[in-house]
Amino acid sequence: MTSGVTPGEVPASRRLRPVREGDPVPRKGRPVREGDPVPRKGRPVREGDPVPRKGRPLWEGDPVAAPEDAAPEASPKGPPVGKAAAEGLPGRLRELLGRPLFSYHLLLGVSALLMVLGLMMVLSASSVEALQEMGDPFYWFFKQSISAAIGIPIMWACSRLPVRFFRLAGYPLMALSIIGLVMVLFVGTSQLGAQRWIDLGPIYLQPSEPAKLGLLLWGADLLARKARNGMIEWRHLLIPLMPGTALLALLVMLGSDLGTTIVLTMIFLALLWVVGAPLRLFGGILGVAVLATVVMIVTEGYRLDRIEGWLNPWENASDTGLQAVQGQIAMGTGGWFGLGLGYSRAKWNWLPHAESDFIFAILGEELGLMGTLVVITLFGLLGYAGLRVATRVRDPFVRLAAAAATAWIAGQAIVNIGAVIGVLPITGIPLPLVSYGGSALLPTLAALGMLLSFAKQEPGARDALIARGPGPAARALSWLGLGGPGTTRRPGRGRR
Repeated sequence: MTSGVTPGEVPASRRLRPVREGDPVPRKGRPVREGDPVPRKGRPVREGDPVPRKGRPLWEGDPVAAPEDAAPEASPKGPPVGKAAAEGLPGRLRELLGRPLFSYHLLLGVSALLMVLGLMMVLSASSVEALQEMGDPFYWFFKQSISAAIGIPIMWACSRLPVRFFRLAGYPLMALSIIGLVMVLFVGTSQLGAQRWIDLGPIYLQPSEPAKLGLLLWGADLLARKARNGMIEWRHLLIPLMPGTALLALLVMLGSDLGTTIVLTMIFLALLWVVGAPLRLFGGILGVAVLATVVMIVTEGYRLDRIEGWLNPWENASDTGLQAVQGQIAMGTGGWFGLGLGYSRAKWNWLPHAESDFIFAILGEELGLMGTLVVITLFGLLGYAGLRVATRVRDPFVRLAAAAATAWIAGQAIVNIGAVIGVLPITGIPLPLVSYGGSALLPTLAALGMLLSFAKQEPGARDALIARGPGPAARALSWLGLGGPGTTRRPGRGRR
């Protein structure tokens, strides 16, 4: 008995039919188009329906799953409970983290919050000493505000620069840093046993701060070039990176700046970690670093006193342990929510360097434990955003530079906070974006601007920026006739 179907012809029961009004939509997340296959039975698609295997079109009569963008049916029993409610928040969090400009906005927001908080705390922590020494309680606040006013345009400019600029800028910045560190040894100004600054009249320049950015850019480009040329053997990667880092560290140590030497070592180790150096190499480098630190402590009497004050602060509360003890007293006085902004007692000549090295103690006294946890959370988010950029881009230089910049800023914050709360020795390095000091603020803002530029290299970020249109700055320039929305070409359009 014949079936009446020509060999090779599709049976009538398996043929496609035109889409009709009310037909369910397959799980592709797009509207139904003319000619799309749909189920033959016409019942609504239910959750859990199987989906045909990929590789063939949907035949008439195949069940399909519910569309992803379909609105869930209202439940007569109220909001979803149990597993559905538990999956709501993680789903929204995954959606937020999946946005292409999430890293960019997170970096920008956290940097702005830390800088505003820093200006506020510098005003509070320095007002008493500025009034006593300069006759103006706003003296150091104004100087820090000027540094921020210079640094914000630098950050904005760096966020708009291409990656190639940063690759080229590392070499002259490294050379200038070495020249500046050599000048410090001959014409530098010494304060509290450390020779770090060059007196330029109204300002003091600390060449060791831009040296961090110079080492970061120079080392990242050096390793990226060697890795691209196939020189992935770690012995080759160390030359000339290790001699260059050792030269910077030696010049900084000759100026008796142990804190900056630690930060330079962090940047160096971060570069080697990203490039994939073996663990035994890290052990050897850390051993050399510990030996050099011991030598620096033994050869300088004030450092040995600092170690003694760190190990036994309360036994030396009026001498070498004064700063550590007063910092801990300030932190404890703040309690849960602090004494209130501006109501610190430690800044009344009790805590030395309250506006710089120990500004975190003043913050804890005035804003309490909650305030310190907010600052720690902000630095944690900053570190997460930097590492997110480093892991989502493909350019080796961007990965290296982003990871090293994150290690620099987050590591310096850890060392500073650790010294204030007494778990690490006092090294004299500032809290990034918060402590007083223009020489430290400007390179940090430049590094954050670089991270913002790298965040635009993430997948989908550039298309998202183009789709968003011109920002306030571009619109302001368009009002002045210097450019604007019309100057931005969309992808795929060339000149006519």
